[in-house]
Amino acid sequence: MFFLYNLLVIIAGFFLRIAALWSKKLKLFVGGRKTVFQTLQREISNTDKTIWFHAASLGEYEQGLPVMEKVREKYPKHKIILTFFSPSGYEVRKNNTAADVTVYLPLDTAANARKFLKLAHPDFVFFIKYEYWPNYLNQLKKAGTPTYLISGIFRPQQMFFKWYGGFYRSALDTFTHFFVQNAASKDLLGQLGKTNVTVSGDTRFDRVAAILEKDNTLDFIASFKNNIATVVVGSSWPKDEELLTAYINASSGVKFIIAPHNIKEAQILSLRNAINKKTVLFSEKDGENLADFDVFLIDTIGILTKIYSYADVAYVGGGFGNPGVHNILEPATFGVPIVIGPNYSHFAEATALVHAGGCVSIANQKQLDDILELLLRNEDERHEKGHICSTFVEMNKGATPTILKHLPDGHDV
Repeated sequence: MFFLYNLLVIIAGFFLRIAALWSKKLKLFVGGRKTVFQTLQREISNTDKTIWFHAASLGEYEQGLPVMEKVREKYPKHKIILTFFSPSGYEVRKNNTAADVTVYLPLDTAANARKFLKLAHPDFVFFIKYEYWPNYLNQLKKAGTPTYLISGIFRPQQMFFKWYGGFYRSALDTFTHFFVQNAASKDLLGQLGKTNVTVSGDTRFDRVAAILEKDNTLDFIASFKNNIATVVVGSSWPKDEELLTAYINASSGVKFIIAPHNIKEAQILSLRNAINKKTVLFSEKDGENLADFDVFLIDTIGILTKIYSYADVAYVGGGFGNPGVHNILEPATFGVPIVIGPNYSHFAEATALVHAGGCVSIANQKQLDDILELLLRNEDERHEKGHICSTFVEMNKGATPTILKHLPDGHDV
């Protein structure tokens, strides 16, 4: 089976190199992997102690960050190696300060896995949420390297639980311990005979709860808001924006900050042209009296979390697409009521917050108009839903210390 799997990975790698000639994202995916081994040779010596974290993309990085930070405190003599599979994670966080070395994960061939682990020689390894690469896991198992899954989540639809999933089920034998988000995941692993499982919860709650301890001040956002009720729209897609612009154009006495998922110039221009209110871009804010504007378009990345701290209501985009809504926990931690689209069932935190009443799902223009009017005009309703959100985050934090308790003492590694 490994022979067939390796053959398929090699074939996929060949076609990816061809496809990269026409795709900017695939060009990053392929090109970024060319220097991984040279980087490891340069940055990691044979005498270095290392710990390896792997994240599929940006969301998994944010999920693993609280553990990464605490692991650095617990094992200060170790270098942390961080790998990404996706360009959307690596390109945004390649200059992070949480890890000592950040690289792409080479494709999962037996040769790549052996070479990577020889150069990285980690004392232990953390895979974040998912991505189970059989060759890497097989080599880790052979080496006897302690390997942990953190914030794991399992569903019956996954191959592990199908009659034909034996090859992938064997990959799970590598893990020293599974830290999963919920009891359902623990039960599914139990069906496979796994008893080395702890329901620790989702480390993202620790991540967003820690945001409150940081300085979230943005003077230019405060100037724009000017003590007027403000809706912050995060990670919006065209379908979200179609409904939102209709509401914005008919509104009065409300301000809007929009941070689209896609900040390409053409997308920003299209969105701006659809709005008939006085609109300013982040890239042209200098020298402007921001209080004079009704809509602020954020054509940059990296500041949305802080912007949520100024929201009276948050709309989180993605809920009209597949797989669905983006991160709702960042506005939730600030005690902001949240509105999302209809596709959220794959996200446990969104499902829970909709059920609790802190988050409202809409499917059409009238539903959006009605809930925004209610939340903007009824302060009690707004505060009640916001309180539900902040309490939800507070009650679900604590996954990181649970994980740290299971790790060996620093002097033992």
